[in-house]
Amino acid sequence: MRSNVARGIDRSVILLATVVLASKQYEFPSESLWSSSGNGTAALVIGLIVVAGVFGALSPLETYAQRATLGRRVAMRRQILTAFGQLVSLAAAAGVPISDPALHVWRRKRTLQHPVRGELIRVATYRLGSAPATRSIRPTPGVGVVGLCWRRNQEVGENVERLAARLPDEQSYEAYRQANGPDAVMGFSWADFTRYRHRGAVFASPIRNTRGGFIGCVSFDAERGYDDLDCHRMWHELNMLCTIIGQDGFDNV
Repeated sequence: MRSNVARGIDRSVILLATVVLASKQYEFPSESLWSSSGNGTAALVIGLIVVAGVFGALSPLETYAQRATLGRRVAMRRQILTAFGQLVSLAAAAGVPISDPALHVWRRKRTLQHPVRGELIRVATYRLGSAPATRSIRPTPGVGVVGLCWRRNQEVGENVERLAARLPDEQSYEAYRQANGPDAVMGFSWADFTRYRHRGAVFASPIRNTRGGFIGCVSFDAERGYDDLDCHRMWHELNMLCTIIGQDGFDNV
């Protein structure tokens, strides 16, 4: 049970007890109804006062839900950090500094700019270093590696380092985009490509709901080392995290 649901139940119990006590005070709906209950009315009033006091002061259901949520959050963080550690060690073996790789969790959400299909919002980032700084992006389907992952609803990897070396200027970039289509350059404009090309190896795996629909993704990126990182072990860690988050939801990420 989520904390907000438990809080709503706690408040509903208090409201119900208050309504019944007020009805007794003003003898609603009729005096005969309350007088016919005899001694039971006094016991009911005392019981309702106790219930209202307990749920008002202690919020027992909300407290229980928060403790359960804390336990699930700790378990989820442990699994994410374990997987991130495996990915960092894989990147280190490829010669990437351990402070460079980053793991991101993305969630599909409807926004004012995109009220129908939504966009991907980064809900969590895990990395050991603070440089290079994480640059903001809210992809739509087909934009960026995570956007391609969304549109295809499958795993996507991109050797951005090799692509950037092949397309050093806007003229070559636009010619390549026109000849091969937007997917060949991850749906980026030249300005966006120059902004994000510093992440030379990028991988993304979809998070799906019980019906197989795309609800988000997990991505892993590093400065370089695409060929070494593009292996079964890396995809295993990403897919495992996607399965766990898909089952547990994003609340504990």
